Amino acid sequence: MRLVDQVAIITGGASGIGKETALLFAKNGAKLVIADYNEAGGQAALEELRALGTEAEFVKADVSNREDVQTIVDTALNRFGRIDILVNNAGITRDGFLVKMDPAAWDQVISINLTGVFTCTQLVAGVMMQQGAGVILNAASVVGLYGNVGQTNYAAAKAGVIGMTKSWAKELGPKGVRVNAVAPGFIMTAMTDSMPEKVLGLMEEKTPLRRLGQPMDIAKAYLFLASDDASFVNGAVLSVDGGLTL
Repeated sequence: MRLVDQVAIITGGASGIGKETALLFAKNGAKLVIADYNEAGGQAALEELRALGTEAEFVKADVSNREDVQTIVDTALNRFGRIDILVNNAGITRDGFLVKMDPAAWDQVISINLTGVFTCTQLVAGVMMQQGAGVILNAASVVGLYGNVGQTNYAAAKAGVIGMTKSWAKELGPKGVRVNAVAPGFIMTAMTDSMPEKVLGLMEEKTPLRRLGQPMDIAKAYLFLASDDASFVNGAVLSVDGGLTL
């Protein structure tokens, strides 16, 4: 029970890594506000959390909309009175080669994967600074570290998240707020469900552990970074990729 009575906001909490993280945090004693644009999925995740005996709320929200983000923050404060952990997990992909990429695809990915992380953190950071403590965890990616063909927008957003993580670690650290990022490799989620088997097989072959990641692999990394076990970890980008980028 590493997060007893800690209040956590998890964006993108209706499915995949976000949902797995919410369930793991709940089993470790956290109180939760999960936010997602997928209302049906979010309500289903909320029922699972409450079935565990967890105090939890769901907010239908688009993190690219500042008013929606304010609603997430207000929900956490009104229900629990504080915010101890923010997991900026929400994200989308709109892949395409550079010369063929629709500008709308660029704007969508940047607005959710980069600006959304900025907005959530900006609105939560003030609360944590007043508390004198808090943990902010950002979803980066190996793509943000090394790039990837057909993912100009996604790579730019995730590289930006890494840059923001390091900047915020320096800026907020003196106020008692730790900021870190996790850079997943290829994880089996809804995002990878549409990928051809041949591509997934190639990724397995390139990964020294000879398997793709599972959402729980990332959730456990978030749990470590959110807990006091990582009390001296600040500004780190933890690659959880099975050795893919070696």
